[in-house]
Parts: sequence; structure tokens; C-alpha cells
Amino acid sequence: MSTLKHYDIIRNPVVTEKSTMASEHGQVVFDVAVDASKPEIKAAVEALFSVKVKAVNTLVRKGKAKRFRGFAGKRKDVKKAIVTLVDGQTIDISTGL
Repeated sequence: MSTLKHYDIIRNPVVTEKSTMASEHGQVVFDVAVDASKPEIKAAVEALFSVKVKAVNTLVRKGKAKRFRGFAGKRKDVKKAIVTLVDGQTIDISTGL
């Protein structure tokens, strides 16, 4: 798989208080493509960051119905991947992708 494909799967890291607490336990949280599967996410993380992945958990956050200037709209659905790394492995997300 090319690196361009990997960057299409892994959109960006999630930097929140909750994801920072998860990093203390060897987990990293990413926004990923909605149609990405767990094996694709695992392969992309291992290829981009040169780490070994133990497990991948995913969740889909449904888009909220919002109003913009009186018109009804809907935000996009977002898929998150919680990637658990093998003990001793780390990813420094502050350096950027």
C-alpha cells in the first residue's frame, strides 16, 4: 500500500484531555476515514509510525443536526480509532504526521 493511501485512512490525531489520559496507557486516538476497517487502520499506523499495534477499537460519532443562518443542516459523521500499542512502543503526535 502506498503512503498516500495510509494518509487517506489516518486523517489526524485527536488531542483532547481524554485522549491524553489514554496515552498514559499506551493508546493513541486518531480520526480515520469512515469506510476504513480495523485491519486497514492497523496497517496504516504500523507503516506511518513504525510501531507495533496490539489492538484497534473504533467508534462512529454521528453528526449533529445544526442550524446555520436559519437553514437546517447536519454535520458529518466522524470515525475515531483508539489504537493500543505494544508495551514499550510510543507515538509522538506533537511532531505532526
